[in-house]
Amino acid sequence: MTDAAFSFSTRPGKAEGTIILKLNGPLTLSNMFTFQNEFRSLKPACLIVDMTDVPYMDSAGLGLLMNAFVLAQDEHRRFLVAGVNARIMALLEMTHTDQVLALYPTVDEAEAS
Repeated sequence: MTDAAFSFSTRPGKAEGTIILKLNGPLTLSNMFTFQNEFRSLKPACLIVDMTDVPYMDSAGLGLLMNAFVLAQDEHRRFLVAGVNARIMALLEMTHTDQVLALYPTVDEAEAS
């Protein structure tokens, strides 16, 4: 099975020191390498990962998110995830990472936190 196209973009958030990383497309092993180095290099005081347009994620994508979360924690930065759909939430619940990640229904709610 060939994965659909994956892309990403960044934009500043409402608060100083906040960057919103917008992901588009499935986050899987076969396409995560297209952005993992840039993802790891983003080190704002607060990073909000907008997953509104991510239809699914495999274990490699989850690993990438968790590695970024751990790095942010080690460096005393905030790492928030917004807009996950029911399919991705099921993966997060199954792996109990929903209890670790700061999850928000929308980017606006994440920014308000």
